Amino acid sequence: YRTITRKRLLQFDETQQAALLRDLYAHNLARLQGALDFCTLHQIRLYRFPTNLFPFADTAPGAAVLAEFSEELRKIGAQAGQRSIRLVVHPEQFIVLSSESPQVVANSVMILESQAWLMDLLGQPRSPWALLEIHGGKRGRSAELAAVIRALPDAVRLRLGLENDEYAYSAGDILAVCQATGVPMIFDAHHHLLKEKLTSYDDPSVAAMVQAARATWPDPSWQLVHLSN
Repeated sequence: YRTITRKRLLQFDETQQAALLRDLYAHNLARLQGALDFCTLHQIRLYRFPTNLFPFADTAPGAAVLAEFSEELRKIGAQAGQRSIRLVVHPEQFIVLSSESPQVVANSVMILESQAWLMDLLGQPRSPWALLEIHGGKRGRSAELAAVIRALPDAVRLRLGLENDEYAYSAGDILAVCQATGVPMIFDAHHHLLKEKLTSYDDPSVAAMVQAARATWPDPSWQLVHLSN
């Protein structure tokens, strides 16, 4: 996928910016098609597309340019469904819904809304099948995180999922927020091992958290987990 920096984009006037983004979006749309073809060839049933698939689509003139590709996006989304390929996204780590700064929270919501709009353009359901996955953010602010989640627009909230990390929110912490808000938990076993200072995935708490997280999904067969080393 191609991208462009804000510094370079702002060197041009709005008409030129639109032309640059139009060319970039067309290229990335073709790459997305190629990714789906690869998944189909290798019988891969889930694809996590990059968050910067269409850079600056949350600002002018990017939003208007992306809207020009609505029909192409709809067709690709339909194709993913026909091929049983699930589309998910993991927005950047600087999305912090639990921040003490109202501006950071507002910016985080805006980014999530942009990703939700892309899911809408792709014709993906407003459910965690088309997952928007984020971390808990600011440590010790579970109540504030839950309050922000409850106030999110449906296009975001109905697709949202929370993942544990090794610094701020343990698996148990995130599980509690998920239970309080009705959003599913993505259990990351690697983060869990680091956070709890464990030495093996065979630790009983790993299997226990997989099962506890499963109960937060509206359909248990939709559950996603992360395994890494």
